[in-house]
Amino acid sequence: MHTDTERCVRAVRSKDARFDGWFFTAVLTTGIYCRPSCPVVPPKPENMVFHPSAAACQQAGFRACKRCRPDTSPGSPEWNQRADLVARAMRLIADGVVDREGVPGLAARLGYSTRQVERQLLAELGAGPLALARAQRAQTARLLIETTALPMARIAFAAGFASIRTFNDTVREVFAVAPSDLRARAPKRQGAGTPGALSLRLPFRTPLNPDNLFGHLAATAVPGVEEWRDGSYRRTLRLPYGHGIVALTPTPDHIACRLTLSDLRDLTVAISRCRRLLDLDADPVAIDEQLRTDPVLAPLVDKAPGRRVPRTVDEAEFAVRAVLGQQVSTAAARTHAARLVTAHGEPVDDPEGGLTHLFPAPEALAALDPETLAMPRTRRTTFTTLVRRLVDGDLHLGVESDWPQARAQLLALPGFGPWTADVIAMRALGDPDAFLPTDLGIRRAARELGLPSTPAALTARAAAWRPWRAYAVQYLWATDSHPINFLPV
Repeated sequence: MHTDTERCVRAVRSKDARFDGWFFTAVLTTGIYCRPSCPVVPPKPENMVFHPSAAACQQAGFRACKRCRPDTSPGSPEWNQRADLVARAMRLIADGVVDREGVPGLAARLGYSTRQVERQLLAELGAGPLALARAQRAQTARLLIETTALPMARIAFAAGFASIRTFNDTVREVFAVAPSDLRARAPKRQGAGTPGALSLRLPFRTPLNPDNLFGHLAATAVPGVEEWRDGSYRRTLRLPYGHGIVALTPTPDHIACRLTLSDLRDLTVAISRCRRLLDLDADPVAIDEQLRTDPVLAPLVDKAPGRRVPRTVDEAEFAVRAVLGQQVSTAAARTHAARLVTAHGEPVDDPEGGLTHLFPAPEALAALDPETLAMPRTRRTTFTTLVRRLVDGDLHLGVESDWPQARAQLLALPGFGPWTADVIAMRALGDPDAFLPTDLGIRRAARELGLPSTPAALTARAAAWRPWRAYAVQYLWATDSHPINFLPV
């Protein structure tokens, strides 16, 4: 979008927050860059240039605006609706792969050479993987500086910087102030809160309907791993350097996030996974406009716009839970999962009580005796085959997965039909066009709304909803009175 100058100028003049994260405005006369909704008086069009990323602005020598804080805007929805090389690379960078494994590790995960990855990112985003990771580290550093009392040296390494000098230079270059001055300017923290917890705000594009989003997560919560408490969804997180516990609370203009981490180096990854869990980088206006073109869906969208797809913080975990949920009720699936957690999960300490374990890793589940699984023998085979393929690396489910390829691999496993493969594609892999025509709830909603109810006919009818069929699923599910569709009391 950043190449469409006229459209960008209109967005800046109207201070349209919908475009925050889509592009960034760099002002030639001031040397700063802003988000489109910046509250200051818009500069003259001839003084504006547009970039596709904060990293590209920083590469061009611009510093972040102190009013609109463009580095904290929602991420571009482009990376969640595409499955090409650039989109998969951006999802991996957000997950901290460059900081942990370097650019060669990023390229290896994508199956391309380092040169190919760097060339494509530079062509589309104006910055290579190192610059994009550096911009992300700067944002993490700012967050820690402003929300904690940690020493600067500890913040530098927690944010992923190799040295304190690099940390100081980057903060000065990106924000035009020293780290100590950035902390002095930050609002004073109120109250003690939970010891060791970080409190932050996760922005999103409005509208956001929290009912089905948090309702689904709460209704399917696995005891010991997840819970709904005092208006917040809480769960444990398995992270690269340790573990964490997060509490996510919906508010009208942001998601309140409270994180407790065993290792602060996991902060960036934890934030990225929480945003992905709640689908916060989606563009609900574009999605709902497309779905409203169907006269059957239009009333559903108008009644409760901004529905998101509830996703996951761990793709392998969700795949295992999808198998446990085959042909059983939500309550039975939770019971099966809770037994696995108690027997094979890794214990954690929850300062607030209630959460006890991390969900078992595939390696732990590979060691269990299949005869202990209270399910039919054919589903035991499905379960053990999935776990074995995940452990062996024959099947990899992650943010960088190629959606069609992963779906084909899943369908090749015994006991995996279209419903299981598509629900994993939708909720674990993030495919916005995944569709569930065989789902009983979808077929029931289709009959009530006068849509075709057979899978083939419904799939043909749903072609007009592409590329947002996963969101159409949420609106169709919402016609039912199941607890997944309601914000818990």
